[in-house]
Amino acid sequence: MRHLDPVTLRLFVAACEERNIARAAAREALVPSAVSKRIAAVEAAIGSPLLVRGRRGIEPTAAGEVLLRQAREVLWALERTQAELTGFAAGVQGSVRVLASVSALAEQLPDDIAAFLGRHDKVRVTLDERVSSEIVRGIREGSADLGVLWDASDTGGLLAVPYRGDRLCVVLHPSHALARRRRLHFEQTLAHPAVGVAPGGMMDMLLRREAARLGVAPAYRIQIASFDSACRVVAAGLGLAILPREATATFARAAGLAMVPLADAWSERRFVVVARGEATLSAAARQLMEHLQRRAAAAR
Repeated sequence: MRHLDPVTLRLFVAACEERNIARAAAREALVPSAVSKRIAAVEAAIGSPLLVRGRRGIEPTAAGEVLLRQAREVLWALERTQAELTGFAAGVQGSVRVLASVSALAEQLPDDIAAFLGRHDKVRVTLDERVSSEIVRGIREGSADLGVLWDASDTGGLLAVPYRGDRLCVVLHPSHALARRRRLHFEQTLAHPAVGVAPGGMMDMLLRREAARLGVAPAYRIQIASFDSACRVVAAGLGLAILPREATATFARAAGLAMVPLADAWSERRFVVVARGEATLSAAARQLMEHLQRRAAAAR
């Protein structure tokens, strides 16, 4: 269809994401009438509306949802093609975009990717931090090649291969009443002020779900975005924190904090590397996935 050029697709995606024609136009440095005209031309060509006005602004119709998903895939493919072709001029052969959870980034993933680049210096790898739901959506929509996240996420329909793992523990000030325990159950921590970490992430949702199952709510005194910041807050005596041992051991030891393992079965976590499927992977992305598997297997 002649109306479905990359510019129109980009404008349609902007309209859906901004939920407002004027904001989409401003984002793309155009006047609103130009955006409306292009979308109207596509609607006329297919004989079906793509957008309707809802309570939160404009929203895609069923046909619009189909176009939105396909448009994102097409635009990402074009961007990746341009990046890879540009990279050849600079001596780079292939590019891989990776989305990773905060836990994966705080642990061995950066070192594993650095080791890969040490052996494949003609490949460009970009690494972005996202919460698990955004990682899954990004892989499904084709906006990234690989995702690294906790296997508790809903990855149905995606290729998922085992990666590394970690264990949750309770990080405490050494003077805390629980600091000398050899291990703790999550239930034992709930009566004490706590530090919440990465609100909205998988670990945050897990702890809230387990607390709800016990009929209580976590007593968060403060919520923090990163593990190292959480350790500083714990060191100040503002509460305990439940954190992955492998990601926080260095910070905790440097601050003189106690680390008590959680005894609950769900405290042991496994990570996976996800992709849309073998057929969708470029040679560089496939090499990186296999490299991460080998590194994880060697560590185990």
